[in-house]
Amino acid sequence: MAHYFENEGMTQSNEKKIKVVINNELFTFITDHNVFSKSGLDFGTRTLLESINVKKLNGDILDFGCGYGPIGIYLGKNNLNVDMIDINLRALNLARKNAELNRVKVNIFESNIYENVTKKYNYIITNPPIRVGKKILYEILFGAKEYLTEGGHLILVVHKDQGAKSLVKDLEKRYQIQILQKNKGFYVIDCYNALTI
Repeated sequence: MAHYFENEGMTQSNEKKIKVVINNELFTFITDHNVFSKSGLDFGTRTLLESINVKKLNGDILDFGCGYGPIGIYLGKNNLNVDMIDINLRALNLARKNAELNRVKVNIFESNIYENVTKKYNYIITNPPIRVGKKILYEILFGAKEYLTEGGHLILVVHKDQGAKSLVKDLEKRYQIQILQKNKGFYVIDCYNALTI
């Protein structure tokens, strides 16, 4: 079976609608085979979104690895300026449908890591694709620095069984780190791109 961060070897499409409540807001999402968490909002993403105070967010936001769109669409529903990227073409197609379905205006485009990203963001928010392996994962997380404004934030969620503690130690070498939430093994990590002196 193809991973959700690949376009080769896709199984036949079988779209279905799911209902999801995030922070007391109801969303409808269309999901499909070969996208992450097709049967419902995964606990990590829920923990991530419920840890973020959207009223304090401002400026431009990038949803990295958007999948079928729950992070970016949730943020867009709260009147934030959101770009959403993924390498999975099926996921991008679903994200576009879901933005329309939930009446949210967001900018969605294909990008292999940051290949097609052309600006800097105040926030990059992600449930990163751990299965890509450490080399590419670190390219995503440390590469984010180049696409964050000074004083911007990379906010991510990772499970302790996927190396959250060692990841925090590595991230501390490049960012100022704050753990926003720990919930059933999931760590929500705020990586602050400190102002250079």
